[in-house]
Amino acid sequence: MNALSKFLLSSSLLIAPAVSIAQSTKQQEVINAVEKVYNEELQEDARNYNAYFRRAHLYYGQNQYLRALSDIDNAIKYTPADDRDLLSQEYALRANIYIMTDRKEEALADLDKALEMDPASYPLLYQKANILFELGDYAKAKENFQRLGRLNSRSLESLIGLARIAVKENNLGLANEYVDEAVAFYPAESEAYLRRASVRQLMGNNTGAVDDMILAIAVDKNSSKAVAELVNMSNKDYNAVIVGLSNAISQAPNVGIYYYLRAMIAQAHYHYAAALSDYNTIIEKKLYNYHGIDAKMAECYYALCDYPSALDKINVALGLAPSAAYYVISSKIYLAMGNTDMAKLYAERALSSAPDTQSVLSQMALCAIADNDFKLASDRLGELIINYPNDPINYIIRGWVIADKLNQKSDATGFLTRCTALDYDETDYRSYLGFALNLLGQNDKATEWIDNIVASQGATDIDGRINYLAAALYSHLGDFDKAFDCMRLSLERGYANLYDWKQYDIANLSVAPLRSDSRFNDLLKSYDYLFK
Repeated sequence: MNALSKFLLSSSLLIAPAVSIAQSTKQQEVINAVEKVYNEELQEDARNYNAYFRRAHLYYGQNQYLRALSDIDNAIKYTPADDRDLLSQEYALRANIYIMTDRKEEALADLDKALEMDPASYPLLYQKANILFELGDYAKAKENFQRLGRLNSRSLESLIGLARIAVKENNLGLANEYVDEAVAFYPAESEAYLRRASVRQLMGNNTGAVDDMILAIAVDKNSSKAVAELVNMSNKDYNAVIVGLSNAISQAPNVGIYYYLRAMIAQAHYHYAAALSDYNTIIEKKLYNYHGIDAKMAECYYALCDYPSALDKINVALGLAPSAAYYVISSKIYLAMGNTDMAKLYAERALSSAPDTQSVLSQMALCAIADNDFKLASDRLGELIINYPNDPINYIIRGWVIADKLNQKSDATGFLTRCTALDYDETDYRSYLGFALNLLGQNDKATEWIDNIVASQGATDIDGRINYLAAALYSHLGDFDKAFDCMRLSLERGYANLYDWKQYDIANLSVAPLRSDSRFNDLLKSYDYLFK
């Protein structure tokens, strides 16, 4: 999960609260009990096709596709040939399993079998048309989308499907006619606008797609799907999203959701001053009364190194709704201010509320490092690795602590080597592979890695984060010229996390080596508008 997705999920204003651990445990108990019933039925009768079918559904819902496939194969094998309704459902389920396991040809064959028994099934026709489209068989896909239209003259799926095909056939005028007709049929349905947005993205019309996403929110302010689509678009075309939201605000200046979305997206892309402006507008206009806004403002002030303002805001949030997340923010602020005792106090409060949460354990480790209790820091990082074994940052920081602070070089090598073996695409900057290689002393490989990252991803770095990390790694590799080139690019793209630039100093993940060079302060000064 990337940073923006985490940010979105943290917003209780827009996304329903996560299922509690107790609820999840209860649901799993129910699932286990149901599975036990099916197991007992199959022990009594190994040819019980209904039990196989129901258990396959259960496994499918749990993403256990291989087990679901085994059961549905048996269900189809034992179902009587004259039970056409059940067979149609079984083939449809197996088609879905094939889709989820990226076996589209097999899925298509099973959908055809299901349709033989239920030729007027709208869902089956829709699935078949989509698979044909994904396979590039546009002529047959068009036939099936047209069949949907004959089954329902106001079929949204038919019109959007035909529009997508028109785009592939480079008939953009016809594509626009189809999507406009779809919206005309359903002007009060957010889904119609989201479908049109998807076609406009396919056409390369990001501005039009953003407008449709905002229209989807306008007709349904509770549409988490519309919000998620807008957030995803901001990762591809940040400017189009900000311009679209700004246009919406100019037309509806008292609609709080637009300010909130613009602030949230700006903050997630490190544009803290812009985010604060919108959060303040929400408060001044009394558009929302939500403690989360104070917490978000605290995070922004923290990133801009305005710690007194950050404390004021997080204390308001804590006064209204104490939570582990807010305690972590408080701890970070106090740690940045050099008040390790208070930082530890709030981190411990967070730990008592949410003992296994990644952000909490990470903050506990950082407090221990600041307190020079490196054994405790290593233990906390060990807990993080157990609970979150695929996060390379945990291995890098623990390897650094063990090697540089506890002087256990061989143990550190083991953790850092495990980091290099994680199931990450090494061409993805989020693998942090070069940082691990640098700590292992393999600087030639680390340089090659970061050179490739900059060459392949630096140009598409929409908010400066990639170039910030490149500046950090180059600085620890001793190549200050490249580091400052990346620093300039990062600031140019708007990376306004002043705390990262001026204070953060953990392992080799920061730009700390650059801070003693006169070019560092000169660059920050030339981009000081980012931090105001």
